[in-house]
Formats: sequence, C-alpha cells, structure tokens
Amino acid sequence: MSADGRKTIFITGAASGIGLASAKRFAAAGWFVGLSDIDAAGLKSALVAIGPANGATFKLDVRDRQAWDNALGEFGKLTGGKLDVLLNNAGVARFGSLEDLSEADCDIQVDINIKGVINGARAGLAPLMAAGGRLINVASCAGLYGSPKLAVYSATKFAVRGLSEALDVEYAQHGVSVACVMPWFVETPILNAGSSGSNESMSDALKKGGLEVYPVEDAAEVVFKAATGKALHYFVGKRARQMRFATSHMPGAVRKQLRSRPLLQA
Repeated sequence: MSADGRKTIFITGAASGIGLASAKRFAAAGWFVGLSDIDAAGLKSALVAIGPANGATFKLDVRDRQAWDNALGEFGKLTGGKLDVLLNNAGVARFGSLEDLSEADCDIQVDINIKGVINGARAGLAPLMAAGGRLINVASCAGLYGSPKLAVYSATKFAVRGLSEALDVEYAQHGVSVACVMPWFVETPILNAGSSGSNESMSDALKKGGLEVYPVEDAAEVVFKAATGKALHYFVGKRARQMRFATSHMPGAVRKQLRSRPLLQA
C-alpha cells in the first residue's frame, strides 16, 4: 500500500499507548501512517485498528541505527522519499529510587529514551527535509522538574526537551521544524512499570496520591496539534500546564512540596 499523495507520519512505539492513539488520530484525518515498534504482534493489531489501507508496519528497535535507516528507507519507497512528520514516541520507564534500580534498569531508559530519539532525529532529517516536515519528540512533565522515584526517567526527558529546543534552531536552516510534547501522566503501559523490590506500580502510586491520569486520546489530540502547528512546546493535560507555570515562576515551592510529599508516594 502506498501513500498516494497523502500526508505522511512515521511513529515509533506505535503498537500501544500514545503511539497507537496518535496513529488512529492521523489515519482518521487522512494521513498515511508508518507504524513502528519492537512488538510485532502489536503492530499487526495496530494496522488493523487504523485500516490496512492507511499505513504500513516496520519492526524497529530505536536503539539500532541501521534499523532506523532500513525502516525509513522502506517507508520512503511508499511515500516518494518524503516524510511530513516523524513522531519520536517510543519510551520506557523504571519506577523506584535510584539506589534500588539495577544497572539494566538505568541503561535501558537512557538507551531508548535518549539514544533512540537522537537516532530518529538523525535518520529522519533527510526525508523530513524533502517534505519541509516536522520532527515531534515526546518528552514528559518529568522533563520540567525531576520526579522522585523517576530520577533516570526524568533525566532522559530533560534531555529530550533540551534536544528538541536545540534542534528547533539547528533544523530551521533545513526547512524542518521541531516540536516537543510534554504530557502529564497518561494511561499507557509505562504506568505498569513496577517498583524495584515491590509489587507496586506507578499507576498504583498515582492513585494513592490522588493524581490525575489522562486518556491517551488527549495526548493524541495534542500530538496532532503539534504536527499541524508552529509552536515548540505542547502540554497534555491541565496538570501539565500548571506544572509548567509552577516550575517557571515558583520552583522553590515545587521543591518544597516534593520534599514533603513526593509525587509518586502517598
């Protein structure tokens, strides 16, 4: 199946969560969607969900640079070498205090959440240039202020935010714009991440703390706005916008609150 002149988007982590919800949103708007993930079975289901005529699937581990070149090359055969939007969405989280996380827990977050996004930004530049396209990186509100029990995850999302802000300047000379989407907690498989040495998940901890969790459709709608808009920063959920204001105007109060009542602790 080919793009047939339709606008195109390539999505990482498309088998579930924000990636899948975004794929559905763009397909419904008439876009041709490249669905990529390491979950082959999930990709098959995702293609059925958006309609087989509306996309194609690609097995992709974002840590693998050659796999990026291969996937975008194959996608380019369907789109005439052009890419209107690249959505760097794939990400993982490991919940727990830093001293309780294993080296593997730390490494996988850095490798997927940072290196994977950098790999995508590099591999996607040429096809984005061909279309005068837009790079969208999914960060998090954990990239606005460090979240207790998500220290490494927060570090990776600060990095994604910084990368996005830098590339917004760098890529402008190539006719490519950049956006950074920062959700508050969204109902995705990431929230099922367990705490090291405990059966408690992030979802459990959030519910104990009485914190909002937004539906993936809210995030997908913001991603669509980011794809069709011109701003650099986009926030998912009222809580995200409140956190943006608080960290900008009263960081001391945020620090004090987190010390007295950590975000992921009842």
